[in-house]
Amino acid sequence: MGIIDNLEAMRAKGQDSALMRYSLGNEYLKQEQTDQAIEHLAEATGQDPNYSAAWKLYGKALTQASRYAEAVEALNRGIEVAEAKGDAQAVKEMRVFLKRAQSALDASG
Repeated sequence: MGIIDNLEAMRAKGQDSALMRYSLGNEYLKQEQTDQAIEHLAEATGQDPNYSAAWKLYGKALTQASRYAEAVEALNRGIEVAEAKGDAQAVKEMRVFLKRAQSALDASG
């Protein structure tokens, strides 16, 4: 049984949390199952709107899915959250992702 199977089994038993959803999203993204990753990362940010790592990964997943406008929105929100927490490294990383997503959005529009 793999990590995804274990996490999904725990979730099915009612053990749901932002961390679990983040973990599922991360594992699905590693498996290039972007739609599933986005679903879980959206839920993680919904359960804990101050989870800057979840916002970062959510923005990355949306960018990989070519959902650039949504990625820009998620990354901007993530930067706000990370700045409020003083998480300078997350801010720095999300600004890089944001620049890429914005460039892709501009090129596609």
